[in-house]
Amino acid sequence: MGTFEMTSPETKLSALREQLIGWLVNSAYPLWAQQGIDAESGGFVETLGQTGIGLPHPRRARIHPRQIYAFAQAPALGWQGDVRRILVRGNDYFLNHYRRPDGLFRSLVDVHGSALDERAALYDQAFVLLGFAAAARVLESVGDFERHALDLRHAIEARFRSADGAFHSGETPDGRFESNPHMHLLEACLAWSEIGADPGWAGWVKDIADLALRRFISPSSGALGEFFASDWQPAPGVAGRIVEPGHQFEWAWLLLRSSSHHPGPLREAALRLIAIGEQFGVHNEVAINALLDDFSIHDANARFWPQTERVKAALLAARVTGRAEYLEMAAAAVASLLPYLNTPVPGLWFDVRLPSGELVDAHAPASTFYHLVGAIVALSTAR
Repeated sequence: MGTFEMTSPETKLSALREQLIGWLVNSAYPLWAQQGIDAESGGFVETLGQTGIGLPHPRRARIHPRQIYAFAQAPALGWQGDVRRILVRGNDYFLNHYRRPDGLFRSLVDVHGSALDERAALYDQAFVLLGFAAAARVLESVGDFERHALDLRHAIEARFRSADGAFHSGETPDGRFESNPHMHLLEACLAWSEIGADPGWAGWVKDIADLALRRFISPSSGALGEFFASDWQPAPGVAGRIVEPGHQFEWAWLLLRSSSHHPGPLREAALRLIAIGEQFGVHNEVAINALLDDFSIHDANARFWPQTERVKAALLAARVTGRAEYLEMAAAAVASLLPYLNTPVPGLWFDVRLPSGELVDAHAPASTFYHLVGAIVALSTAR
């Protein structure tokens, strides 16, 4: 047995932490600050090619608050770049080109800032709230950003809330509900509950966590579903059977964080989600994309982002429970990130790993940076 295999999980995590923070500070932040931001407008680009050059792809709304979140973590992690300027320019560009007259945010613009899709999705609005919270901390302007966030929260309430307390995914109800947008709305409300003055943030945290327990998590299996019909039965066909390991981990991390706001059994539900993700969703040392509700494999490819959510869930479960098994899980999950980062140009990532172990040579989506930075933040604070 090799020396590394005999090392304690704490020692493994310490070594991996230093490696990842070094990669982030020395390679990723400099590259994405130079090539991932439109020098003229300050807007964030959608993708970088594996050459390290930005590609002229249309830019989804979610990219901007995600990148604002990612760069907002940079000072605490040791990067010395001009984060304030990046955040101010990025936020100004986003407000100017994505905010509609009604206060909601459109889904897509082209590289010149012209609208391509005027529709507003709950998923995107949730990330706007998260981006506001991240910028508020670094720019030391919580009051101003919270006013923007509350205006948007009220618009979400008016335009997306359903009669039974859940939220529709789009402005026009389509007869089904999705757990994923609720997950990111919970994440954003947790962020605001930590820094904001309005007590409604904590109320929303409680309500969304309660919705997860009552609607999204199966009472029989403990797994969290993705798509539901208007009567809260699983959606018809395969869609209603999908169980994503990455979302089991991500919801578990959020539910554990929400426990102080909710009297229900969030810890037990979260640990069951982690157990399902780890037992059935990890194959060949990586979390795969999708299972079915009988825990058989539906999509054996492994995108990069589920690996980062496995890291976050394991680290928080280790802290909450004190159990060594979660530290072992965390060390394995962090180690699984490294092959994705072995790119020709340092600071990029491969997005998909095939069941064979091969990494697909394709562009690096900016949307993944938020996931990766979040995992490194969790790792850096788990000392």
